[in-house]
Amino acid sequence: MLKIKEAIIVEGRYDKNTLSQVVDALILETGGFQVFKQPEKAALFRRVAAERGLIVLTDSDGAGFLIRNHLKGILPPEQVKQAYIPDLPGRERRKRRPGKEGKLGVEGMRPEVLEAALRRAGATILDEDAPAEADRTPVTKADFYAWGLTGGTDSAARRKELLGRLDLPEHLTANAFLEVVNILYTRENFEHFIVEMWKNGC
Repeated sequence: MLKIKEAIIVEGRYDKNTLSQVVDALILETGGFQVFKQPEKAALFRRVAAERGLIVLTDSDGAGFLIRNHLKGILPPEQVKQAYIPDLPGRERRKRRPGKEGKLGVEGMRPEVLEAALRRAGATILDEDAPAEADRTPVTKADFYAWGLTGGTDSAARRKELLGRLDLPEHLTANAFLEVVNILYTRENFEHFIVEMWKNGC
């Protein structure tokens, strides 16, 4: 499995599921065309791009290129790499019939094809023997539980409030929120923010 520094943007959850079997990286979803009307998602992409860079990996059909071109327009080009999958005819297993253009999407690509696409795009492959970027203690699921962000009756409401205060998309799942926190904040900074927020009765 490739450990990649940059976060990777794909169109949907099936693409994410396929890619997560190939790479160890933060994978973000556009939600298809939803990205066109969700400024908070665009803001998240820009923050992650500034922190560690992004790789755009959309399908090779017309819809995929519409999404890719939209992202090109809202993200700083120097912080974004473009990965392209080949035009291969076929349909994904879960679908009854091929897509409109009859091409396989990211979801239908073999692992070696996805790996080659990311390498061609210039993905930063992190070698396990290479020195770590920083000696940071991550925020964990146990921390989220201790801070009341998971496992409690009002955890969802607390997460929603916190996501709003951090200018992050309100529909991030708890797991996705945790991944984003560990990219955008140090543990100390995030814990301080939590303590101050709860102190003020939020």
